[in-house]
Formats: sequence, C-alpha cells, structure tokens
Amino acid sequence: MTDLGSVDLGLLVLRVAVGVVFSLHGMQKLFGWFGGGGLEGTSKWFASLGFGDGRTAALMAGGSEIVGGLGLALGLLTPLAAAAMVGTMTTAAFVNNADNGFWSANKGWELNYYLVVVAVAVAVTGPGRWSLDHALGFDTLPIPSDGVVGGLVALVLGVSGGWARWATRER
Repeated sequence: MTDLGSVDLGLLVLRVAVGVVFSLHGMQKLFGWFGGGGLEGTSKWFASLGFGDGRTAALMAGGSEIVGGLGLALGLLTPLAAAAMVGTMTTAAFVNNADNGFWSANKGWELNYYLVVVAVAVAVTGPGRWSLDHALGFDTLPIPSDGVVGGLVALVLGVSGGWARWATRER
C-alpha cells in the first residue's frame, strides 16, 4: 500500500524532472543557452517551417516551454502550465513529426505524445501537496488544480491551441 507522502514525492520528482527540462528547451530557443539557437536562430528555423518571419512562433514556443515547464515544476496553476506544454507539443508533433508516423526511431511524434500524456496526467492527478497550488489554496479555484476538469482544461486548451497555431501557419 502506498501512503500519500510517497505519492506526493513521486509527483514532485515527476513534475520537477519533466518541467525543468521542458523549460530549458524554451531557454535554448529564446536565449541560446545550452547550445540553442537563441531568438534569431530559432526565428529563422520557424520561418523555414512556414511561420512567417518566425519571430512570433519562436516567442510563443519558447515562452510556452519556459512558462509551462516551470509552472509544472513548481506545481503552479497546474492545468494552465500543462496546457502550455500540450499546446507546444501538439504544434511540434504536427509540424516536425506527423509525416514520419509515431515512432521516434523514424523521427515520429512518440516523444511529443509522452510529454502530452505526462502533462495531462499531472493535471488530472494534481501537483500534490508539495506544490505552490496546494500551498496557495488553488485547488479550490474555478479551474481546480486536479481532477477531470483540470485534465480536460489542459487537454482541450492545449490541443486546440497547438492545432490552431499549426493550421494558421503559411504553407
């Protein structure tokens, strides 16, 4: 039998490990840290994918990765942080990987899928007691930080936002 302390610890480890690394990808995009292209390089890359001059797409993707990743890591506004992650990964799956099928070995959207599942699962489960949502009492807001509503908010906002960003690019 698992006690609640170990569930909260497991959620903390998952949130921090996935959220921090996710946010570092945004820092690569916007600041050029950790070998990334920075805003200029990332903008050029997004432009080559049909996103206008690429600057808005780079700011949106990098910002969503930083805010979503750190929000997940801190357990702050968890459904919205998860939605930012889901949206970014939905766009990435459509733009970079959809034509290659599911498996990462073929440059498919497998990794995007895993990150969407983690984000939605944390939104459904909630960030746990060791989170800012719990410390600030956000589990009583109109969008609770856990449960089916939180998971649906993350999934619906994320997928619809990510799809809309993909669908409105220049082709």
